[in-house]
Amino acid sequence: QLHLMESGGGSVQTGGSLRLSCAAPGYAFSGDYCMGWFRQAPGKEREGVAVLRSGNDYTYYAGAVKGRTTISLDNGKNTVTLYLEMNRLKLSDTATYFCAAHSREEGLCSIERVNDYKYWGQGTQVTVSS
Repeated sequence: QLHLMESGGGSVQTGGSLRLSCAAPGYAFSGDYCMGWFRQAPGKEREGVAVLRSGNDYTYYAGAVKGRTTISLDNGKNTVTLYLEMNRLKLSDTATYFCAAHSREEGLCSIERVNDYKYWGQGTQVTVSS
């Protein structure tokens, strides 16, 4: 079982910024794959925040975060690290954030197709308060 490990969550006031990180073993993510950030607020379904494809510059953002969020990837040999830089945080950004991944061979890098993502982290909590 492949494990992803998120970090960087916490409590922040509205308008603030956070950077989330997700570490994965480099040996498992060679080739072309999709990685993304998803979030789940209490009582709501898990939703996509941002995804990217490792093999090119493709990125896609949910409308709710577009323009104030950046997803990026550090494709190291031993460790692959996925980042999510979030700015101008809103109360509605409060949720547990998960990183996820799957091989590009297993499907498109879709922000909607949550169930296509085979590997998941345990989540990190982001709480935005006024």
